[in-house]
Amino acid sequence: MNDEQQISRSNRSGKKKSPKKSHKIRNTILSLILLVILIVAGLFGYAYMQTKGAIDKSYVEPTMKKARDVSSVMKSGRPISILLLGTDTGELNRHYKGRTDSIMLVTINPKKDKTTIMSIPRDTLVSIVGHEDTFPQKINAAYSYGSAESTIKTVQKWLNVPIDYYALVNMGGMEKVVDKVGGVKVNSPLTFDFNPDTAHATGGNLYSFTQGSSTYTHNGKTYTSMTGEAALAFSRMRYDDPQGDYGRQNRQRLVLQGIIKAAENNPTKLLDSGFLNSITSSMQTDLSYGDMITMVRKYAGAADNVKNDHIQGDGYSLSSGSTEVVSSDEQQRATNVLRKSLGLKQAQTGPLYGGDVSTATMNTIGVPTN
Repeated sequence: MNDEQQISRSNRSGKKKSPKKSHKIRNTILSLILLVILIVAGLFGYAYMQTKGAIDKSYVEPTMKKARDVSSVMKSGRPISILLLGTDTGELNRHYKGRTDSIMLVTINPKKDKTTIMSIPRDTLVSIVGHEDTFPQKINAAYSYGSAESTIKTVQKWLNVPIDYYALVNMGGMEKVVDKVGGVKVNSPLTFDFNPDTAHATGGNLYSFTQGSSTYTHNGKTYTSMTGEAALAFSRMRYDDPQGDYGRQNRQRLVLQGIIKAAENNPTKLLDSGFLNSITSSMQTDLSYGDMITMVRKYAGAADNVKNDHIQGDGYSLSSGSTEVVSSDEQQRATNVLRKSLGLKQAQTGPLYGGDVSTATMNTIGVPTN
């Protein structure tokens, strides 16, 4: 049964929907799920997850108690939050462990028809909840210690914001989507070379991008539209970007915008059942099929009004490597933005590094204590 059939059966009038309205429902599902589930490092929304069978294969039963009754929140149409996690290390499976290269906290407010996407730097210094003895750590390491649960608990405590759902997407999934829609056009914000084999501008497998242009070269040939491999190369480079990981996040968002535009032009390309099933190994989420249908019914309007934001850190060089330390003022600002977008009362942000860590330990490491 597809989404349109499911929605039709729940319609008490029993009247058959017109083709025009059916297409509208289908496109709403595409836009909303593309926005909410497809992450590619920061990547949000997998439109192709339309069929129940495909969604069921990506669904993972929650293993932790949620901060609030999410079923009640969604049924009543109150704002919800979704933590989006992206990785480019291997294919996903139920026992996958690794680091998350992209972290975004998305809030969807149906009352104000507004979606807020807060990007969190992958190198943010934290104390991982449940693993405080490993401090100092980067926030992208939380997943390797306790899967999505550790990341959720750490972000939730650090920002004092309830996390209702999560979605984890492998970068390889983005590559498949780009190729499926026939490629994407993206104007590069800077000029750079990148070899995906070395993660630097060295070696023979170089992709060369030019500032202000969608044209790039690879192996001596010039292209005007990015393939999936080219989109990954464009999205992954960060060492030669003057803005570091913040610049990479911006390029990832540009690719997503290109995907959304291509999908809107021909959404049926993503609805092939064989394709849908082929990408289930690239995604995990605790959003069930029923949750997504509820989102279509009650939260669709928020997909048309998206606000992008990010948490800004200060660079520190520690024994554990280059790290971003977020000031208490910036931490509080992010908390204020997120809680307001969820319709929650203003409250003090969480501990400076999430999990508990002593002042003596902070002083020994040489990082701010307040």
